[in-house]
Amino acid sequence: MPEPTTAPEPITAPEPTTVPEPTTAPEPTTASEPTTGPAATTAADPAELPSPGPDPAAPTPVLSVRGLRKTYGAAVVLRDISFDVLPGQAVVLIGGSGSGKSTLLRCLNLLETVDDGDVLLAGEDITDPRVNVDRVRRRIGVVFQAYNLFPHMTVLDNVLLAPVRVHRRPRAEARDRARELLTRIGLADKLDVYPDRLSGGQQQRLAIVRALATDPALLLLDEITSALDPELVGEVLGLVGELKRDGVPMVLATHEMAFAREIADEVILLDGGAIAGRCALLRFSRCHAERYGRGEQRAPRPIQRPR
Repeated sequence: MPEPTTAPEPITAPEPTTVPEPTTAPEPTTASEPTTGPAATTAADPAELPSPGPDPAAPTPVLSVRGLRKTYGAAVVLRDISFDVLPGQAVVLIGGSGSGKSTLLRCLNLLETVDDGDVLLAGEDITDPRVNVDRVRRRIGVVFQAYNLFPHMTVLDNVLLAPVRVHRRPRAEARDRARELLTRIGLADKLDVYPDRLSGGQQQRLAIVRALATDPALLLLDEITSALDPELVGEVLGLVGELKRDGVPMVLATHEMAFAREIADEVILLDGGAIAGRCALLRFSRCHAERYGRGEQRAPRPIQRPR
């Protein structure tokens, strides 16, 4: 008999391999998501970013004028005047007669009452009604169109008066400072001379020195060459140019366009009591020079020193 065949072993199906679970990618952080479309966050809008504060390294202006307004009755002679004078800067005011240059300078020294706006001297609001006007004026030197020298006093006594009587400085100290300044402008040999024995240029230079003798924080010059003969203008402007190079901050009104171009850090054009234009460098055409100033016929010349 044939041997019975052995039934084949059943094939066991292979065990299914376990498929590894896919790793979940980390969710992106909010900071890395692009801010596109209407869903963009407001923090990315430059218009809504907080404005930077004042630069702590920026120098404090020696003088800051904000929205100054002056009226005489119904007549508005100054309206919305604003500018700054930084340490060592010269701001030049130009404009036709009656444009408000002299009135503005008188307001800065509180010789005229300011009707509106603020004037800050080294950060102090000097238009505050509670301010001590005399104390403010001690810090500002002023030179007017006229010389305004005391005719009964000698050259030296004119310079000594304010330091000794107003600022209470020792007379010997004030005398040394006065001699130094008078020597600088070529009047060392005129100490005992009375003002009526000086030329117009010498008298105006003496008036400038008298204003400097108290070491003011700010110098105001009101058309200081308007009363001088043409040949005397250069020596006065030469002195002012030296003061600018020495870092004396000043505001000056002038018709001398060439001089304004040379000395000014900023030029402000006044017209009808308002600022009609301003620039860092004087770039007016000849028609502006003819309308608002004397043109470029006179450049300042150096002061002649005594030998």
